[in-house]
Amino acid sequence: MEPAQWLAEYRDRLERAAFGARQASESLQQTGATATSPRGEVTVSVNATGALQDVKLTPPARRLEAEALAALIVSTSREAQRIAAGRMAEVMAGYLGDNAALTQITQHLPAEVVR
Repeated sequence: MEPAQWLAEYRDRLERAAFGARQASESLQQTGATATSPRGEVTVSVNATGALQDVKLTPPARRLEAEALAALIVSTSREAQRIAAGRMAEVMAGYLGDNAALTQITQHLPAEVVR
């Protein structure tokens, strides 16, 4: 293979990789999740990293004791984080494929998230 041809093919591979990375990044920025408590008192939204974005309380939440409400917010947040982690793993699997890099990214996720 001539150097010019090798360089052109290498440049094409780099451009495809950069395009894929941009697509994965855009997908991750749009990934997040919302979860609602079983009886609907609390709704929590998180971003792709699981960081809390929003908490909404309905009128029935006011009837809960403070400790019960706090526990409900935490458990609902964990559910939203679990959903967001699953979505993040799906995006990264599409970008990376099933390989060691994906294993490194997903090794700390809850078992029910990782395929």
